[in-house]
Amino acid sequence: MRFQSTDSYVAPEDLIVAVNAAVALERPLLVKGEPGTGKTELAKQVAQSLGLPMLEWNIKSTTRAQQGLYEYDAVSRLRDSQLGEARVADVRNYIRKGKLWQAFEAEGKVVLLIDEIDKADIEFPNDLLQELDKMEFHVYETGETVRARHRPVVIITSNNEKELPDAFLRRCFFHYIKFPEAEVLKAIVRVHFPGIKEALLTAALTQFYEIRETPGLKKKPSTSEVLDWLKLLLAEDLAPGDLKKEGATLLPKLHGALLKNEQDVHLFERLAFMARRQPGR
Repeated sequence: MRFQSTDSYVAPEDLIVAVNAAVALERPLLVKGEPGTGKTELAKQVAQSLGLPMLEWNIKSTTRAQQGLYEYDAVSRLRDSQLGEARVADVRNYIRKGKLWQAFEAEGKVVLLIDEIDKADIEFPNDLLQELDKMEFHVYETGETVRARHRPVVIITSNNEKELPDAFLRRCFFHYIKFPEAEVLKAIVRVHFPGIKEALLTAALTQFYEIRETPGLKKKPSTSEVLDWLKLLLAEDLAPGDLKKEGATLLPKLHGALLKNEQDVHLFERLAFMARRQPGR
């Protein structure tokens, strides 16, 4: 099994090497990068490329590690016992299997995505060390030990909102998805918009990279945002000349697809004001 770029997904060589190394080592692949650089999409494409089903565990601030294993619904069991239900005799009727359990008991190998692990409490990664390392866990209510039939391909994403514990990092293969260079981004765009004209693509991406490199920008626009922007440009049937910045503002056309907070909009307005005040303008 080897991951590679597909017709619908352009993967840089260093990312391909990282995925295949993690698969060969049978270690979780920890993927970091700016929001919108395709970390979640990577897991879907790995599953497609390797021909494996995918399970997705989306982490929230309230998510506990135990939920990935199983949850015991003691309240429902108590209610059923009060109602005299026969099913109350078997505790297994009140155990809800989590994503890790589902991955462990799958008939074949699967891709397990643990998405945005840094959203959870700092102890969350440590609480999964044993399970991800040994690929087994104990169910206290039934006394059974659940072991993985086939070791899943585990992909963990993080937006770097908080530091992950060293003990957890040691058990992972790490890769940081760098923002794509212009030629790679052009290839990505052509996958999504195969009919886009070269002149428009060049003009749009030149302006896009200028925006990303503007000093003081609070949130740099991402790959997903430039794709949204290009979709709007094509829908409006704009030509390369239409993208030229007007004298009164440095904001790009349809900038709401690229700039997502008022501080960055005000930044470009201030830059335009300062440019107008320079001598000779």
